[in-house]
Amino acid sequence: MKLSKIITLLFVLTFGTKSISQNKGTLEKSIFGVETGFLGFWVNNETRLISNLSLKSELGLDAGFFGGASDTKIGTVLVPVITLEPRYYYNIEKRARNNKTTSNNSANFIALNLKYQPDLFIISNSAIDAITNISIIPKWSIRRNLGNHFHYETGFGFGYRCFLEKINNEKGEVAVDLHLRIGYNF
Repeated sequence: MKLSKIITLLFVLTFGTKSISQNKGTLEKSIFGVETGFLGFWVNNETRLISNLSLKSELGLDAGFFGGASDTKIGTVLVPVITLEPRYYYNIEKRARNNKTTSNNSANFIALNLKYQPDLFIISNSAIDAITNISIIPKWSIRRNLGNHFHYETGFGFGYRCFLEKINNEKGEVAVDLHLRIGYNF
């Protein structure tokens, strides 16, 4: 009888602490992964700064479409992008208290997307020039897990894109960030 109680206690302590550590209410120390979406693919690292604040750094290729006039064909383009994104996960502690998974930073967050698109190279089906620009976009997003290594992110925001070269006497424009991505965490 005592042996079964000891085994039960050891079982609960062993597997109970594992489930508690998965729902600890703080961000992962560092997550390295790849993501793809409707408009590009990226390699990224998200590093915890404090319990609910992280910094995501990212290198990738943003995709886009252009054209549409009756005499031109619709083209596609891939341009390199470097992104830094501080993220504030505002409900990760609440998810942990409600026994919802928080592994791989599965929670809602607000972020400030800082994106730099240099004119290094272009992959396109037409001869076009890229315009070097910097965008600053505050946004709201969610991140959820799909199993142990896969996740999805979706979010939106409005901000400003500043052209580092003049285009028709314009220095910038309103920028919109609407994303839906699927990723893999290593």
